[in-house]
Amino acid sequence: MLKYTVIVILLFLITDSNASNKDKIIENLKNIKNLDFKFEQNINGKIENGNCTIEYPKKIFCEYARSSKILVSNGKSLVVKTLSGYSRYPLKKTPLNFILDKEFLINKINILDERIVDEMLVNYTIRENDNEINIFFDRKTFDLIGWQNTDIYQNFNMTFLSSIRKNRVISKNIFKLPTQN
Repeated sequence: MLKYTVIVILLFLITDSNASNKDKIIENLKNIKNLDFKFEQNINGKIENGNCTIEYPKKIFCEYARSSKILVSNGKSLVVKTLSGYSRYPLKKTPLNFILDKEFLINKINILDERIVDEMLVNYTIRENDNEINIFFDRKTFDLIGWQNTDIYQNFNMTFLSSIRKNRVISKNIFKLPTQN
C-alpha cells in the first residue's frame, strides 16, 4: 500500500510541476502585446541573424544583419525582400501564421503535453495543417525563446531569440509591407 501511495504522490508532483510551467507560460503570453528581440536563424545550415519586432496578432518585422533582407507581415501577407528579389505570400500558408497568433498558441499549449529539454527549456510540439512546429520557452522566465519548423520551401528552420524586450512603444509603420523596386 505504501508503494502505491508514493507513486500517487510522485505523479501528483510531476503533474503539478507541468501545470505550473504551462500556467506561467500562458499567463506570460496573455500579458504580451508586442516584443522585440535579436534572433539567430539556421535554415538548412545557413546561419543568419538580426533583429525582429512582433506585435500580436500576426505582425512581424525583421531586419537581417549583413544583408539587406527584410521580412514583414502585416497580419495578412508575408513579404521577404532582398537585394535580388521580392516574394509575397499569404501569411495563412506559412508556419508564421501559427507562431504569430498568440491566441492560437495559448489554446494549443492548454491541450498539449510539454517536454522539458536540458532542464532549461519547455517545448510544445504543434501539429496543424501539415505543419509541425516546435515552440520553446525559457523555463525560468517563461518567455518564447525559439521555434523550429519546415518552411514553405521545405527547408528546416531553427530560430533562436535573445535580448527579448516586451510591451514597448513601437511604430505601426514598421508593419507596412515593402513594395517591389
